[in-house]
Amino acid sequence: MYTGRPEKPCCLCDRSDTPHRIDVPPRALTSMKNAGPIAWQDVEGEVSLFFCENDWGLVRDLVLETGLNPLSRCNAARASFSLREDYEAYLNATRDQPDHAPLERRMLEEARETVARYEAGDDMVEPRDLVEARIVEWTVEDEESTETRTDGP
Repeated sequence: MYTGRPEKPCCLCDRSDTPHRIDVPPRALTSMKNAGPIAWQDVEGEVSLFFCENDWGLVRDLVLETGLNPLSRCNAARASFSLREDYEAYLNATRDQPDHAPLERRMLEEARETVARYEAGDDMVEPRDLVEARIVEWTVEDEESTETRTDGP
């Protein structure tokens, strides 16, 4: 079985020419359309989203100019990710779910560093990097605040 990351169509319009890609944490799938049947907890590594040239302009503007997270407009069925093997089906046993906390921490730290460099005037920060960083920040921070609200007093 091939478990690599094949190129995927635009997660907004399904066009096959997708020169733009961003990586988000697995938890981001819960914010996307058609994500219901996907067990995001079983995703190994990052989730890659691809965008055609036209939709990239929309995503860039939503994130950088409007401050909106575009994930709710993305189709999870067009995202690229790897699922862990169905261990339970093979061996009639269960194993623990993957711990996404280290991946999310790393991605959030890198995102915050990118935003800080941009705000400090670093000309080397590309718009694509800033878009990815903002989406990662919003995704992880939204989930952390949701967990705080449900776990709090």
